[in-house]
Amino acid sequence: MEQKTENDISYLIRGAIFKIYNELGPGLLESVYETVLSFELRKQGLEAKNQVPLPVFYEGNKLGLGFRLDLLVNEKVVVEIKSVENLAEVHHKQVLTYLKLSNLKLGILVNFNVDNIEKGIFRKVNGL
Repeated sequence: MEQKTENDISYLIRGAIFKIYNELGPGLLESVYETVLSFELRKQGLEAKNQVPLPVFYEGNKLGLGFRLDLLVNEKVVVEIKSVENLAEVHHKQVLTYLKLSNLKLGILVNFNVDNIEKGIFRKVNGL
C-alpha cells in the first residue's frame, strides 16, 4: 500500500470535511462530526482512530493522566474537532500541544459551527 504524506492525508481530510459540512450543515454536536468524519475517512481507505489516548510525560516520567485526540489519521495527522460559536486562541494552542506531546508534524483544527466551512479549517504544523 502506498505511503501517504501528511500533505496527502490533509488534502483528503479537508475534502471529507467539506463533504460532511455540505451534507449535515453546522450546529451539531462534536461527537457527531467526529463519528461521521472517521467513517468518511475510512471509506477513502485511510486509518482513522477515534479518541486516541495521549499520555503526558514530565521529566521523563509517564504520568497517570493524559489527553484524548479526537482523531488520529494514518498515525500521522491529528484532527481536533470543535462545534463552537467562536474558536479561542487556546483551541489553536491545544492542537500545537498535542503535536508536541505526540511528536507528530501536522494537525487540523476544524470548527463545524460556522457559516462557511472554509473559514473553520486550520492547519497546524510542528516542524513540517
